[in-house]
Amino acid sequence: MKYYKPALSFEQQAQQLIDRGLIIPDKVTLTRVLSNVNYYRLSAYWYPFKRFDSKTGNEYFAPNTTFEKIWQRYAFDRQLRLLVMDAIEHIEVAILRTRMVEQFTLRHGPFGYCQQQNFSPKFSNTDFKRLLREINNNEKNSREEFIGRFRGKYTSEKYLPLWIAAEVMTFGQLFTFFRNLHRNEKQKLSQEFGLYPPVMESWLHTLNFVRNACAHHARLWNRQIPIRPKIPKQKHQPEWYIPEKPDNRRTYTVLTLIQYLLKSINQNNDWQIKFDLLLEEYPDVPIRSMGFPDNWRSCPIWGK
Repeated sequence: MKYYKPALSFEQQAQQLIDRGLIIPDKVTLTRVLSNVNYYRLSAYWYPFKRFDSKTGNEYFAPNTTFEKIWQRYAFDRQLRLLVMDAIEHIEVAILRTRMVEQFTLRHGPFGYCQQQNFSPKFSNTDFKRLLREINNNEKNSREEFIGRFRGKYTSEKYLPLWIAAEVMTFGQLFTFFRNLHRNEKQKLSQEFGLYPPVMESWLHTLNFVRNACAHHARLWNRQIPIRPKIPKQKHQPEWYIPEKPDNRRTYTVLTLIQYLLKSINQNNDWQIKFDLLLEEYPDVPIRSMGFPDNWRSCPIWGK
């Protein structure tokens, strides 16, 4: 099947939405919005309101669909992404760039990451060399002053100490580092947060995906998460099953694990306050589309 849809001007895009029954304040305002936010990007937010006439093959909006409803969901999602990115930064710095680095260097030394035997036997030689190559490329592409100072002073060192190298590694590279730690080291770090290594690894994997999605301005609000985090077993952490076991395909589970980790890192963090303010600002956005169960505030993880 070939694609025959023509390109439309912003004015034509606005008229198409009007013709399909979208209620708007005025065409000039809608045209201006479409000139700043791509039509296709916004379409993800009006998709729940779309209807399809099987007889004519035409698309139209459900009755009483206003552009304001769609824009509210778009604006909510944008602020949600910013809030999630802020949380993931705290988690990344505290767990991967700080505690993991301290644990590893105390055991193996500042350059121990350059020796494959200091990692799990499952870390293949090819993947190990790729990681070192990526770290080296990150250093070459970095303009950080602390790297220049180190290189200017320690001219005989081939590699950076891990606590410096970690500062130019991506979240994905740090995650690769974590997942290839020796089992006992991965366990020790996970236990600091009351988790078993497979759970911690799955959470970091999910956060890596979510971080990348947010960085590329992808929709987060009502999407399904392809990299699904493991839910701790009920006998170990029953709080995850109040009021019910969360659906790990939905955003609610991601937000809950973020809340769990942030509270583990710093009990007095204010992330939940910011999240509550966001929900108050957009009361008409249906959070059930994110996987929030009824009475979700009864979950002890969300307790204040």
